[in-house]
Amino acid sequence: MSAEAGSADIAALARGGRTNFIGFLLRLLARVPFLFIAGRLYGPDALGRFAFALVIIELAGLFATLGLKRGLAQRLSMDDREPASCVADAVAMSLLFSAVLTVALFLFPQPLFPSGVAYPPDLLLPLAIAPLAITDLALAALAYRYNVKTTVYARAVVEPWTLSIAAAALWFAVPDGGMSLAYILSNYAAMIAALVPLLKSYGLPRGWTPRLRELGPLVRTNLPLAVADVMEWGSRRLDIAILGLFASPAAVGVYWAAQQVASLPQKLKTSFEPILGPVITRNLKEGNLAAIARQVCQVGFWITAAQAGIALALGIPGEGVMGLVGPAFVGGTGALAFLLAAEVVAATAVVSEAALVYVARMRNLMISAVAIALQAILTVGGIMLVRKLGLGELYNAAAAAAALMLSLGFASLAKARLLSGILGERINNWRWSLVWAAAPAVVLGWVATRYMPEWAELAFGIPAILSVYMAMIWRYGFGPEDRVLFRKSTLK
Repeated sequence: MSAEAGSADIAALARGGRTNFIGFLLRLLARVPFLFIAGRLYGPDALGRFAFALVIIELAGLFATLGLKRGLAQRLSMDDREPASCVADAVAMSLLFSAVLTVALFLFPQPLFPSGVAYPPDLLLPLAIAPLAITDLALAALAYRYNVKTTVYARAVVEPWTLSIAAAALWFAVPDGGMSLAYILSNYAAMIAALVPLLKSYGLPRGWTPRLRELGPLVRTNLPLAVADVMEWGSRRLDIAILGLFASPAAVGVYWAAQQVASLPQKLKTSFEPILGPVITRNLKEGNLAAIARQVCQVGFWITAAQAGIALALGIPGEGVMGLVGPAFVGGTGALAFLLAAEVVAATAVVSEAALVYVARMRNLMISAVAIALQAILTVGGIMLVRKLGLGELYNAAAAAAALMLSLGFASLAKARLLSGILGERINNWRWSLVWAAAPAVVLGWVATRYMPEWAELAFGIPAILSVYMAMIWRYGFGPEDRVLFRKSTLK
């Protein structure tokens, strides 16, 4: 591959990352109203039951994609048929699986509500499975053509704002099930926002008929990708599932609120995946392994640098951030700190996995399985320790968050080492400039939390911490290739 082609790949990755950084800011603006509404109007108990049910719904939606959330890029690059037919096959098969899972959960809702159904509207939650899966496939198909703006619009504008507005409005009409109905509405709205651009980009398939006889081979081919998706997703939901079994709904609700704040930087790394996938598959086809290593390390550093700054900005004034949700949620500050740290250490695992799912699927799955098992052991062990020491209920949430951080750290080290051995190139996102950028931001944050009232911490402290960090990382951490992320020419 020529130097020009390599630069074009980095430019494409930068363009996607920059667009999705805007998406992160939009998500931040949209997520806060829902957390405020859920915490203040519905309360931690209702939020905890809602959060546990979402674990099952989102898992079903992920299964319904059949691994094509990431496998669609490879299928489009290798299939000789028109792209619209490939996408139609994926959507049809996903709808079939979604229907089966939806009916199953309607008939047997116990997995959604282990402590019993609280409110009848909650039983409608399985209706969200199909739009969850279809939206993921539509956005993956658009990302194959480097359209990430639709992802930002659907996931960062339409979905969260529909959720917030509907949750607030439905509280007056259905105060005991408004969050569930709002969640269903938000997913259908996001699906429509994704399907309209999909039809404009790909058009309707000509002469297409579903190839149901290919369903078996397709499932077998994409099973490693599907399991990898489930493993990565499961590492972010296993903690809630275990807490739901061992802790009160209120503790689950507080933890989920902290997770929603901490998952904001997670969107930065997942938003690179749709662009990174097609770039990696093309370089694999050309046999250019060195380019893949370069792209993985480049994106990995961008993600690590961005997430570290966001973690500092949200974590240092953590009590004020959690206090926005409600006074009962301030006890989740410790969990928030561990969760934010977990997002930083997970960056290497995510970008390494973006390549491993194509070059070492089964070994990647084995590492993910070990990491999940480690997380489960550490989470249960941490909760047992909290009980033995006689600590408060919310220390269970901090223990679960710490377990997640440690297990993701293990996955990052193992996956980077595996990918390095396969590519014959070093995989490392770490640079010491991150420390020099963080140091003055930490000092500024300490001053803000010690000498400012809480409202000033949030209004002025968070922007100040982020600004100082960004100025330092730009001056001492970013080289010429790093600054492509902010270069206007990459928009062309």
